[in-house]
Amino acid sequence: MSKLVYLFGPERTDGSGKMKAVLGGKGANLAEMARLGLPVPPGFTIATTVCVHYLKHGRIPRELKQEVSRGLSYIERSTGKRFGDPENPLLVSVRSGARASMPGMMDTVLNLGLNDAAVEGLARKTGNRRFALDAYRRLIEMFGDVVMKTGREGFEAELHRAREEQGVKSDTELDETALEAVVQRFKAIFRERTGEDFPQEPERQLWLAIEAVLRSWNNPRACEYRKIYQIPDDWGTAVNVQAMVFGNLGENSATGVLFTRDPATGEKRLYCEYLPNAQGEDIVAGIRTPLPAENLKQEMPEVYAELEKISRKLERHYREMMDVEWTLEAGRLYILQCRVGKRSPQAEVKIAVDMAGERLISKQDAVRRIDPEKLSALLHQRIAPGARFTVAAKGIAASPGAAWGEIVLSAPKAVEWAQAGRRVILVRHQTSADDVAGMAKAEGVLTAAGGTTSHAAVVARGMGKPAVVGCGDLHIDYETGTVQLGSQVLKEGEVLTIDGSTGSVIIGRVPMEPPQLTPELETILKWADSLRRLRVRTNADTPADARKAREFGAEGIGLCRTEHMFFAPDRVGVMQEMILAEDEAGRRRALEKLLPMQRQDFVEIFRVMDGLPVTIRTLDPPLHEFLPVEEEKIAQLAERLGITVERVKATIEKLEEANPMLGFRGCRLGIIYPEITEMQARAIFEAACQVKKEGVRVLPEIMIPLVGDVEELKRQRALIEQVAEQVFAETGIKVKYTVGTMIEVPRAALLADEIATAADFFSFGTNDLTQLTYAWSRDDYGKFFSGYQKLGIVSFNPFDTLDTKGVGLLMKWCSKNGRRVNRKLKLGICGEHGGDPQTIAFCHEIGLDYVSCSPFRVPVARLVAAQAAFTKMERKDV
Repeated sequence: MSKLVYLFGPERTDGSGKMKAVLGGKGANLAEMARLGLPVPPGFTIATTVCVHYLKHGRIPRELKQEVSRGLSYIERSTGKRFGDPENPLLVSVRSGARASMPGMMDTVLNLGLNDAAVEGLARKTGNRRFALDAYRRLIEMFGDVVMKTGREGFEAELHRAREEQGVKSDTELDETALEAVVQRFKAIFRERTGEDFPQEPERQLWLAIEAVLRSWNNPRACEYRKIYQIPDDWGTAVNVQAMVFGNLGENSATGVLFTRDPATGEKRLYCEYLPNAQGEDIVAGIRTPLPAENLKQEMPEVYAELEKISRKLERHYREMMDVEWTLEAGRLYILQCRVGKRSPQAEVKIAVDMAGERLISKQDAVRRIDPEKLSALLHQRIAPGARFTVAAKGIAASPGAAWGEIVLSAPKAVEWAQAGRRVILVRHQTSADDVAGMAKAEGVLTAAGGTTSHAAVVARGMGKPAVVGCGDLHIDYETGTVQLGSQVLKEGEVLTIDGSTGSVIIGRVPMEPPQLTPELETILKWADSLRRLRVRTNADTPADARKAREFGAEGIGLCRTEHMFFAPDRVGVMQEMILAEDEAGRRRALEKLLPMQRQDFVEIFRVMDGLPVTIRTLDPPLHEFLPVEEEKIAQLAERLGITVERVKATIEKLEEANPMLGFRGCRLGIIYPEITEMQARAIFEAACQVKKEGVRVLPEIMIPLVGDVEELKRQRALIEQVAEQVFAETGIKVKYTVGTMIEVPRAALLADEIATAADFFSFGTNDLTQLTYAWSRDDYGKFFSGYQKLGIVSFNPFDTLDTKGVGLLMKWCSKNGRRVNRKLKLGICGEHGGDPQTIAFCHEIGLDYVSCSPFRVPVARLVAAQAAFTKMERKDV
């Protein structure tokens, strides 16, 4: 094999920050920081190729032993300590490190190399036996839990008992005698759980830890995390072995985590949490409540100033907001790790805009680095102004936004309840990587312990979910399934509201309001608009939806579903009258009543969309959807229309279909009952002429649904054109308009060259196109889909993200052949896929003119359309 071990440190560094594929994220950043001259403890990184080899062959490569020995020798030379030396022991940490940050990977093992002899040598060397014993008990617990899978419960119970016996609250208050007893008890627990003594050979400890890291790539929580974030399974993880430095050597020692900017708001300031006299695991695990940056600045101003200097250097070098782990050992500062910092969606946008303003990055880079999924989270709801509620408890505001849901106390149950359609808030004492799947399904997260850099806070921010952590008034009883908030006890299943922007925890559901665009977001989207080619429209059926979409930057309506206008309580009765009419004359009388209602809807929408195109789809669903099914409502309908119940039931039976999606709907309704299309066309044109007279610029586009043959489109188009001429003659006003079709039938896509001769535009209705291509009912595919996923038949949901291989092939064929015969053919997409980032990128790639999506997805579509343009440009440059 090629090189397996890469050294890093002040004397020699083999790798660099560009080698994440080989060194993983941690290893690459350690190497890069060492190259920058930062105070990084020396160490070495075992390449990801070793993990791939180990998982494939079930053993480590033969050459690795020698290379690891060389790495240890390098650390020994750099530190002046020797691994396994009882008098001057070198202790190391062992960490996993994939190229992408993965909370699901193996936890860190610290203080590796200690044994019964070395602990005494460490005590003599430091003059602090209490510290040495504390380091030893930490190693036994971490090694047992992480490497030997003993779990931590037994160790933690013993530690709790020791604190109670001494009458102290924290581990740091345990004296030397108590810790000596704890170490002996820990060794006994290790023997009970593993059937063997704690290994006294440092080299054996190291190799057991290395193999545990390699195996951890395939542990369940890592696999779940990769599945959620679509990380390839064949990347493998690196192993980082680094000399230990100690933040628990006394009051002039500390450990901390800092962000070079505020990860919640994006504000440009050092954002730091630290614990004096502690090791790194204490702050990350949320075992103790950390102190803020203000305390550090006051208590250790020199350290604070040095951290500020290092932060500026890292930001200038990486051109990113960085997350940095540091340790202060007896007054000397060390930087243990850095990575691009996870941040809230709000912070991500603000930091990108600010860094562009500071000339650290370009405007294009600012647009490029915004995660579309996080941008959608930025548009989440918040507690409505004026809402009245009582705050039951306060915690630390860890991830912005507000959410309500039923209390659930375990990740598996959160997944189960969410899949059953229930909104849940995951409530835990503190979260770990095992909770990632539940956090992904929950509306938000609430924890009793931890700070803004705890697992719960970091992961929730990364997912764009509200989180409140470190809630001291929250007490959880997992056995009884209850939580206590202050003086109130709640059961699992009761509703809570959390506000991740203020840290408030509220019992019950609080009214929410939709979010507003921030100035920074508007700036990013304005930059995106200047860089994209693909236009962005919205799917809107009401003036309110249209207005909201315009606020979010929509450039027109790509789908106005006219049937939604008929379901209103004051209109569905008239629609039912039309359906139950005995003849055409009866249908026309009912349609005359509907005409002014629909016309007014179009008037209001045209006014809102002044100057922008509005694509209006004629009636699409089968008529039976407008009729009741309950006996009582059938009787009420018959009485209201003055007809018999039997006649109503006969009509319902006549309209009943075995497969309504393939039945009497779409253009088929307008062809068999042309008076329906006539009424809708008249409503459109009369509204258009009215608003044009008012000075509104109106651009109607009439879309015929479910066309499968060019003759269907020709007949409907001729009818629409006839009505248009009538209205123009009656009003003395003319408006420009176009007529096109929704491509949702595979036959239409295949015969695009024929249909394009009668169409001004095609709009892909990818919901039905996916349904008809797969032969999967959108209403029923859930019965087998999870099974297909488990069997590996499908890797994604084609109703969420477009199937570019199959459905996409039809779209490519249709686009190419449609434009071959009609060069001016406008192409768009109006299915729900129109707001999906991967689908938008595909639409750009195949040359569509626009995408259309729901109003709240418009900002995401604007961003992704710009990012898709960058991707295409980069491909051309290669």
